[in-house]
Amino acid sequence: MIPAGTLSVRPGSIASPPAASDRDVLRALFWLGLFFLAAAAIAYGATAQDGIAIPRDGAGLVVGRDFLNVWMYGRAAALPDPGHWYDIASYQNALTALLGSGYPGQSWAAPPSLMLIAAPFGQMPYLAALACWTLIGFVCFAGTLHRAGFDTTSLVALLASPAAAFCVISGQSALITAAMLIVILTQLDRRPLLVGILIGCLTLKPQLVVLFPVMLAASGRWRVFAIAAVTALAIAGITAALFGTQVWIDFIERGLPTQWVVLQTADHVAAPFYPSLYVNLRGFGLAAPAALTIQAMAGLAAAMLVWRVFRGHRDADPRILAALFLAASATAVPALASSDTLTVTVAALALLRGGLLDNTGRLLTQLLYWQPLLQIGLGQIHVPGPGLVAPAFALYLAARLRPQGRLEQGSSALQPV
Repeated sequence: MIPAGTLSVRPGSIASPPAASDRDVLRALFWLGLFFLAAAAIAYGATAQDGIAIPRDGAGLVVGRDFLNVWMYGRAAALPDPGHWYDIASYQNALTALLGSGYPGQSWAAPPSLMLIAAPFGQMPYLAALACWTLIGFVCFAGTLHRAGFDTTSLVALLASPAAAFCVISGQSALITAAMLIVILTQLDRRPLLVGILIGCLTLKPQLVVLFPVMLAASGRWRVFAIAAVTALAIAGITAALFGTQVWIDFIERGLPTQWVVLQTADHVAAPFYPSLYVNLRGFGLAAPAALTIQAMAGLAAAMLVWRVFRGHRDADPRILAALFLAASATAVPALASSDTLTVTVAALALLRGGLLDNTGRLLTQLLYWQPLLQIGLGQIHVPGPGLVAPAFALYLAARLRPQGRLEQGSSALQPV
């Protein structure tokens, strides 16, 4: 069983101060992360177009580009027929009315339950809503890391990481969802009611919870499983009660097919920003059916790995189990945004801070940290590779588990728990 404090790295409790080589890596990530953040902010600010109601970035998209969809879900919550925007043409007409003709197309394909969260933001002006969204994410993420025991160096390195920076630039939800996942993994056995509710709430972004049923069943956490299922059903029911059952019908009939279209054309738009195995294969030129087949096989292998580890290695270091679960989850989904790698990066730095990695683990941790940048560079020239980092990290952690569940002593940097 994973006890509370899974990702905690508080010195003097479950981990000794990091060894010299670990400190060197953390210090390098700290300074290089700050340099990257400053460079990204300057470059983004230099290309931004102001003088209009909603400023645009260098690509002609509104600032906080992905938050635009969240905001539009909030506006839809006040409409008599919110589900009609699942029709691509209707949604584009709404964007044209708001932003003018020629705005790049965006898909509106998230579950309608997102309106429950987005409704307050939809009643605010866009820039004010984006500022509140970003501030909430920052406070949740930084506060959760602090409570989990991350020291200043690790905390700043994570806040300045490419995954966190891309989350802020694109207006994604990763800061909030990462905070939720950290709470889930640190309170798994101490507060099952809270954990189950949080897992149920994360079904608003279903790609983040795809392996939770496997992990909970394998480790016998049926109470958490039941609470999560009830929460998810309650959210779906509340959505139908507030916005009508038709909104779910529209999502199934129009939203899901739109997701499929986006997935099939991922090599055209998403290649630089989605470090998943599927997108890497599509960018390399593999046809969608073949790439999806390989992705499905990888997802099945990830699920089997989680089942095997959480059923047969319950006494392993809980930080190892958490990191392996997150790496396997990142492996299992075809639509993994760069910002969604933030939580597995947190878990990797927790292992580094706890002195639980050898040289190979340190290298993989650094690759995870810089994975979003690697994906931008290699994705633009259609060279695969970043999509293999998370699977490699999951296999690395699994290989270092002894049959009885303890981490294999393969490095002098490993500290006893």
